[in-house]
Amino acid sequence: MVKLVLFDIDGTLIHSGGAGVRAFGRAFTGAFGIERPTEGVKFAGRTDTGLLRELFHRHRVAPTRQNAEQFFTRYVFWLAESLHEHTGGTCAGVAEFIGGLRALPEPPALGLLTGNIRLGAEIKLRHFNLWEPFLTGAFGDDHHDRNKLAGVAKLRGKGVLQRELSGEEILVIGDTPLDIECARAIGARCLAVATGGAKLPELVEHKPAWAVENLLKVSAEEACR
Repeated sequence: MVKLVLFDIDGTLIHSGGAGVRAFGRAFTGAFGIERPTEGVKFAGRTDTGLLRELFHRHRVAPTRQNAEQFFTRYVFWLAESLHEHTGGTCAGVAEFIGGLRALPEPPALGLLTGNIRLGAEIKLRHFNLWEPFLTGAFGDDHHDRNKLAGVAKLRGKGVLQRELSGEEILVIGDTPLDIECARAIGARCLAVATGGAKLPELVEHKPAWAVENLLKVSAEEACR
C-alpha cells in the first residue's frame, strides 16, 4: 500500500499560464542584459537549476554561484508578478484526488517532487491555495538532475514517516516522460496525467503504472492499493 505520494507541480497540479517561463526570461534579461534568452528552450519536466545551467551555456554567462544568486533573486520576484498577469488554475481533478487521499483509512504522506526551486514552488502553490497539504518534498535547488531529486524526496519521506520506504510504497504523479523516468529511479510507481507536457499516447508508450487524461479518471483508493 502506498505510504508516500509525490506530486510534480507544473502541468500536474497547476497551470500557471506561462508565468514561470516569462519570469525566467525577465530575470535572465534583468541580470545579464540578454534579450529573449529562453527562445528554443524546452521547459517541460526540467529543473530550474538545470534550465539555468543551459541558459548560462547558451549565452556564455559564467556559471558561478554569484550569477545564480543574481538570477534567482530576480526570478522569484518576477514569478510572483507574472502569476498575477497570467490566467491559470489547478489541473482537472486535483482537489478531488487530494481530498480522496486525505480521506483514506490510512492516508499517505503528501510531498512534492518538482524541478521548481523551493521558494518558486511555494510561490506558485500559495497563489493557487495548494501549498498547505504538502509535508515534504525535493526541489530544483536540491539538485539539477531530476532523477537525483527522487532519491532526496524518498529520504525526506522516510524522515517524515519515521520508517524505511520501499519503491512500491511510493507513488509519483507527473505529466511528462521525465516524471516516469524519475519514478523508476527509485523503483516507485508512476501515475502519469496528460494535463501538461505530454499527450496520453506518448505517456502510455513509457509504460507508467497508470496513464490517464486527468486525475478525475482515477480514484485515490485505486492508485494507492
